[in-house]
Amino acid sequence: MADRCDTDLLAQVPLFAELSRRELSRIAAVAKPVQFRAGAVIVEEGSLGGRFFVLQSGTAKVQTSGRTRVTLGPGSYFGELSVLDGQPRSASVIATDSIEAWSIAEFNFRALLKQYPSLAVKLLGALSARLRAAEGSLVS
Repeated sequence: MADRCDTDLLAQVPLFAELSRRELSRIAAVAKPVQFRAGAVIVEEGSLGGRFFVLQSGTAKVQTSGRTRVTLGPGSYFGELSVLDGQPRSASVIATDSIEAWSIAEFNFRALLKQYPSLAVKLLGALSARLRAAEGSLVS
């Protein structure tokens, strides 16, 4: 795994879709490589957050109340809500095969948002769009 997160990978993440290359580079600079074996619990529902993850390779399943809701693959991300609001995790994420991912600690992510308010505004827009899409799927 590379020593530095690839901005091309981050550019594929819908949450980061509106960010410039410079902004993506700032995020990449604080991302750390992590690996998980198949079966590893990456985050556990109800536990406190602290890290945001972007999958580079491998797959994972998202579970709530023990039921699998969705499968994640390369370019998928999770943990953004807990990192932003400090609330417990809303789901568990379990590696279904070996995973290479990039992790951003809450304190680094929040520091970036404070230092570069334009990042916060763009991410808020992306999160709002994701929430609206989720709400729309509930009423459809």
